[in-house]
Amino acid sequence: MNLANKISIFRILLTPFFIACILYYGEGREYLRFVALGIFLLATISDAIDGGIARLKHQVTELGMVLDPIADKLLIISAFISLSMIKIVPESLRIPAWAVLTVISRDVVIVLGSVVIYFLKGSLKIKPSWLGKATTLFQMLTILVFLAAFKYHRFFLYPAILFTVLSAIDYIWRGSKQLNETHKS
Repeated sequence: MNLANKISIFRILLTPFFIACILYYGEGREYLRFVALGIFLLATISDAIDGGIARLKHQVTELGMVLDPIADKLLIISAFISLSMIKIVPESLRIPAWAVLTVISRDVVIVLGSVVIYFLKGSLKIKPSWLGKATTLFQMLTILVFLAAFKYHRFFLYPAILFTVLSAIDYIWRGSKQLNETHKS
């Protein structure tokens, strides 16, 4: 258990606190939106730190390759759902349901595709793409600007969704290549 993995676990543990802040945010507790923003910002910064530590100290592990995306997905999906579904969140700060569906669908397709590849091939080559990293970055930025109530926050949503769709297509294409390699051998 190296430092990078401990930071990933810390990010996973931040998720319920983030959700609680959004759930209890409301009249008389407006400060909770700023607490949620702080938690999400801390998680975003620690995501960059744990990846940097793992690469710089040559501490990339199989556990880390699983924990890091789990931490990202838990926090991002929780944020998208919370900022869409919880009625106490002002309409102007709600993420549209279609955007939430797009984000969740991409992740479900990736997970199901990975399971299929693993069962058919017996192994899985997981290598994050630059599109996947850009997707995570834009999704995190979107959540941050929505929480900050930035006037033009909707302009951050569209690039996030575009990268979400493009990375889904990329992962499907790369997964198909892995499956084709399975059938050739």
